Amino acid sequence: MLLSIKNIHASINGKEILKGIDLEVNEGEVHAIMGPNGTGKSTLASVIAGRELFTVTRGEITYKGKNLLTLPVEERAREGIFLGFQYPVEIPGVSTTNFMRTAINEIRKYKGLDPMPAVEFLKMMEEKKQLVEIQTNLTNRSVNEGFSGGEKKKNEIFQMAMLDPTLAILDETDSGLDIDALRIVANGVNNLRRKDNAFLVITHYQRLLDYIVPDFVHVLFEGKIVKSGGKELAMELEEKGYDWLKNEN
Repeated sequence: MLLSIKNIHASINGKEILKGIDLEVNEGEVHAIMGPNGTGKSTLASVIAGRELFTVTRGEITYKGKNLLTLPVEERAREGIFLGFQYPVEIPGVSTTNFMRTAINEIRKYKGLDPMPAVEFLKMMEEKKQLVEIQTNLTNRSVNEGFSGGEKKKNEIFQMAMLDPTLAILDETDSGLDIDALRIVANGVNNLRRKDNAFLVITHYQRLLDYIVPDFVHVLFEGKIVKSGGKELAMELEEKGYDWLKNEN
């Protein structure tokens, strides 16, 4: 078991958002979390990644057999957890190339490895840029500075490709994307899928799941996972919306 979430309750400023989440993710799996706005999807992503904005009041999360809740956000990243934001942040004055080299070498240091040689790093960058169809000029610019929404999302998928996480969490990464950008983001994810990693794809719409086919779909509603199934569940949500869930819970 890669990730095990048991009865997680989380709040912000005293208001409970997650009200008992149970979820298990194995290596090689893609799980989609769907649900209407304001039901806790982004909160769940933030709690797994370790953002201090939220307070976990009950429950446990284990990752690779470790108690995830005891690990600071930086250590979770070094352990292979990647969180792709709905609204990626800008880092003026820091090129994507330098940002990625620093991040990769931090992870290597954590694993007891020497820094990656410059030639090897540049070769790796070129391979990953081709993999996720990203243009060279994006990596030469400051991280996300002046980027369009689609460029930010493509850049984030490139960062994910470079860091090669064990668990990648994509928080509504399809938000605001046109069809071409959506295809590039989805192809990047599909090209990175392996038997030894896993993805948690959080989305409000079914359209992303036309490109990234999940193994499991979970519906998060009013702070709880109320229904789980296969890809067909996403199709049902597209057809019926979310209001019908009120009658079932």
